[in-house]
Amino acid sequence: MIDKDELSRRGLLKATTGMAALALGAGTPFMNSRRAYAAASDLAKQQLRTIGLSVTVQERILAEFKAKSGVGSTTGTAATFPDAQTKILSGSKDYDCWETIAERLPAVVQTNNVEPVPSSALKNWANIRDTFTKPSGKWDKRAQITGQIWADDAQTKLWMVPAVYNYDSIGYNPNVVSAEEANTWTAIFDKKWKGKSGLNTDPLIAFGQAVLCMNSLGLSDVKNPGNPSAKEMDEAAKFLISKKKDGQFRALWGDFGELVNLLASGEMVVCDAWQPAVMAVKAQGKPCKYAVPKEGYRAWAIGPSLITGSPNKEAVYAHADYWLSGPPGITVSEQGYYSPTTNIKNVFPADKYAFWYEGKPWKGAPERGIKEGDLRDGGSLETRAANVAYWHQWPDEYDHLIQKWDEFLSA
Repeated sequence: MIDKDELSRRGLLKATTGMAALALGAGTPFMNSRRAYAAASDLAKQQLRTIGLSVTVQERILAEFKAKSGVGSTTGTAATFPDAQTKILSGSKDYDCWETIAERLPAVVQTNNVEPVPSSALKNWANIRDTFTKPSGKWDKRAQITGQIWADDAQTKLWMVPAVYNYDSIGYNPNVVSAEEANTWTAIFDKKWKGKSGLNTDPLIAFGQAVLCMNSLGLSDVKNPGNPSAKEMDEAAKFLISKKKDGQFRALWGDFGELVNLLASGEMVVCDAWQPAVMAVKAQGKPCKYAVPKEGYRAWAIGPSLITGSPNKEAVYAHADYWLSGPPGITVSEQGYYSPTTNIKNVFPADKYAFWYEGKPWKGAPERGIKEGDLRDGGSLETRAANVAYWHQWPDEYDHLIQKWDEFLSA
């Protein structure tokens, strides 16, 4: 649970400098628990204006939501997390919903720019996966998804309704890099792939990966790669800067299309990657696989958050509930992500569900570079979920991390 009183204001100074935070009202009018969301006649008077990554902000999904919910109108803006965060922290009135990643919630919760969504407003919440309601003993409370999305210990109000989640690792060219070489976070920084490696431009991602590598090499012993201390960040920054100066990275990538092109062209043979990008490369008929890192995956979740003061709350509730209904999960599952609701099994063709979620061989005609008998890299959802190194989170020393990242970029 994110408690606003527990958050470090110091870690948010850089994110909020020069921005006017919205003032939170005296109360939040929640929907009556006896109804899942507003009647169609009420929704017809509302609009949904959402912003987020193109992963979830898709015209097809918005059009289907509009048709099924009866909401008056829908508009979606694709933007990176930092860009969207800047707009919301500035007090923009242009949006009702931010489809954010859970790790960035503290930046807007502390400044009162989002307000909770009651779980009682979500008729499909009953079928949410245990991952989002039952904390694991493996991590501290705040270091896992159950400690990030909830606004209260009783789990009645959500800062973010999970819509998509995944376990990220390393994409690689199997014609160049062997599975043994790729199945570790050290692969990105291995001098063997000097000039042909890639690194994501999000410091919240890059630093954690550097720490995982350094732990494996015996250069550090950081217990939580998602929340290193200032001193541990200093060491990780030195490591990253040394690799950059040595010419390790072909590119610091930040865009999905850029990542796909660099992998498909062979300019990058190993990099941190999103699984859908690996699938997109395979769909072009080019060799690409997704590693199973011995250290474990990076876990994250994305979903709708209600922007404070939105006049279209019921539309946001309905939108979040639609993500849990099943059909939107088909679109993202076929890209290589997971739906947080078991409702996906009721609407996904059985053979496809077996491939994407249960680790069973592909059956039927080739599709997106997948052919008869192929297995999903990493296996089933259960297998991958059991191999997690850490969940993304907002680090306590965020300002220090950004300072060190700027030093890396300037090096």
